[in-house]
Amino acid sequence: MDKLTELHVDALSEVFNIGAGRAAASLSEIVSEEVKLSVPSIEFRRCAELNAKVLSLDQSQLGVVKQKFTGAFTADASLLFTEDSALEIMRDMMGSQISIEELAEFEQEAMCELGNIILNACLSAMADMLEIELESSLPSYTVSNSDDIIRDIIGTEDQMYIMILHIDLEIEKRQVNGRLIFLFSSSSLTTLRTQIDLFLNKI
Repeated sequence: MDKLTELHVDALSEVFNIGAGRAAASLSEIVSEEVKLSVPSIEFRRCAELNAKVLSLDQSQLGVVKQKFTGAFTADASLLFTEDSALEIMRDMMGSQISIEELAEFEQEAMCELGNIILNACLSAMADMLEIELESSLPSYTVSNSDDIIRDIIGTEDQMYIMILHIDLEIEKRQVNGRLIFLFSSSSLTTLRTQIDLFLNKI
């Protein structure tokens, strides 16, 4: 995949870790505990190359928060955690004394809030760095199996490229791993590359 160079990916890695730091600070306020959030790696692929092995998420059932971003470029974003991890995160966010039944009642709201915090922190950091404007849709949350998620991504019209961010999230010494996926059309990825070039030329 020759659309982005290693220099472009390094710049994105830096900005997403800034965004992750912002998200961690916001989550720390919610849970009243230290939250650590980092993006240790980023990879780009064509959507047609996506499979369960590429996502490296073990369980078949995944909690998925989706948002659409528009502005200087357009991207469909999905935050993925295994369903077990999603429940653990929600219990940490809402208090460990909450029952499973009560947890299920607030699952949609809590996961949308988590996704909104992480996705918007990462994208706002990118917008700040590149000096562009990006707007987001309201988040939605579903639980799907990995095959359906992959089928949905591969079948998305015009979105040819996928950016996969590996996420490490630690709340109350409990570490969970997730994936943050962005879908780009060829033109949107070209715009992103141009904006990164403009940024790199200034430093």
